[in-house]
Amino acid sequence: MSVWTDKQGRRHVGIMVGGQRVHRILASGTTAGDAKLIEAELRKAIAKSPKKVSIPGDPPMTAIIALYMEHAKTLADKGDAALRLVPWAEKYRASQVKEFTSHFIKDTVESYAPATINRSLACVKKGMSLAWKAELIPENYGLRIENLPVNNKREIFLNVEQVRDIAQHCTEQMQAVIWAALLTGARRGELVKLKAEFIGEDVLTFERKTTKTRRSRVVPIVAALRPWLKHFPLKVNEEGIKTAWQRARVKAGMEHVNFHDLRHSCASILLAHEVPLSTIGEILGHSNTQTTQRYAHLQVAQKREALDKISVLV
Repeated sequence: MSVWTDKQGRRHVGIMVGGQRVHRILASGTTAGDAKLIEAELRKAIAKSPKKVSIPGDPPMTAIIALYMEHAKTLADKGDAALRLVPWAEKYRASQVKEFTSHFIKDTVESYAPATINRSLACVKKGMSLAWKAELIPENYGLRIENLPVNNKREIFLNVEQVRDIAQHCTEQMQAVIWAALLTGARRGELVKLKAEFIGEDVLTFERKTTKTRRSRVVPIVAALRPWLKHFPLKVNEEGIKTAWQRARVKAGMEHVNFHDLRHSCASILLAHEVPLSTIGEILGHSNTQTTQRYAHLQVAQKREALDKISVLV
């Protein structure tokens, strides 16, 4: 019997290749007709190249993560987001991707933001795509993965005094990170990866491979930033910054504030001083104008406040 169903309801295909038996487990929900088609394709592939044939099966999720990690060697993050998946990957096979991702989300949703979880899920999707192209799985299981809804629109904007309240609870190096984030609009990861050779006399250059949009960005060095540049390159990693920031915001009584809010605050302060949205987008390194438009409502608020002065007279 070349096609059969186990007690869990999953279909199997077993055929002989060069005197050796080849056995593959098919995805849950595969019909008898589909199993027969897969069997026919396997026999056809074996007949065409008996010594080297890629036979779709149901590899463990660890193999899918390993495929992605190999691919990630060419990327800036080197697969950091995929490493979070390993403890759960050891318990599932490729066809169980929905169960795998549901388990991962359930266990991490209280610890990580939806966007962070989605970055890990994106690694699974890419790994599945690579496995499918390599004919290691009969279909692209990554298409079954659903991302968590993300609301990136935060309405938390700090003024300079509030930033100073948090910074005073930090070491001098961490204060440098905080003021650099506010005075350049740079992300935490961009500041961590800022090398000495990219700190010029008048400008900072954020390398293409260190930015979210994969585009290099040049930001002028203003007077308030200059004294803090002696702390760069930093001797602390992203996790160290995260820990220090959490501790400082609690001491300042602002537990709800994220480090990324410094970037938003940079934009809001610039808008308050009538800097055009297009210029703000260039400073922050937005890849399109729609991203910068998220701050447009702040302009409306300023205009409303100005017109309210007339309204009172009327």
